[in-house]
Amino acid sequence: MTFTHDTEISLLGAAALVNTMPGSAPGDSDVEALATVADLDDFVRGWGWTGLHAHSEAELEQVRGLRPRLRAVWESPENGVVEIVNGLLREFHALPQLVEHDGFGWHIHATPRDAPLAVRMAVEAAMAFVDVVRAGELDRLRTCAADDCDDVIVDLSRNRSRRFCERGCGNRANVAAYRARQAVTSASTTKFTSP
Repeated sequence: MTFTHDTEISLLGAAALVNTMPGSAPGDSDVEALATVADLDDFVRGWGWTGLHAHSEAELEQVRGLRPRLRAVWESPENGVVEIVNGLLREFHALPQLVEHDGFGWHIHATPRDAPLAVRMAVEAAMAFVDVVRAGELDRLRTCAADDCDDVIVDLSRNRSRRFCERGCGNRANVAAYRARQAVTSASTTKFTSP
């Protein structure tokens, strides 16, 4: 295991949150994945967020506003990541403490359970990025290798081989490569069998 369980969950959750933004790559969806409070409710439930959740338009806007700040981590060099992380920790007055709840064993929270959802999301992501920077593992934070996708990924594989997001880009790339190989084979066969 590269990181602790809570760090891995925070990294994956941060990537998932960033990927709810409408895409900017040519083939990405321009649809807002967090269009409604109900969408945010589903996201919170799906990622197992605990603590205060206001179920409000204001909370939704705060969470949406966090996404570009987190995305910048994937787009910045190490010094830039450190600046972003330190800025988030300072802004939200992070105070790391050991906590145990919901069967997860001891792990770190740096905000109280009643802090606003966007604040907890920002600080948990920042704390996870601290571990990534300290471990010298920033290369595990990548953008999908598909030409038409700009989703971010967290490569937690042992051999650092993850290249594609979870939206099917890897399958599309494999199919395209297979078809290209078939076209070359077909062209070669046609060339040698033509009179």
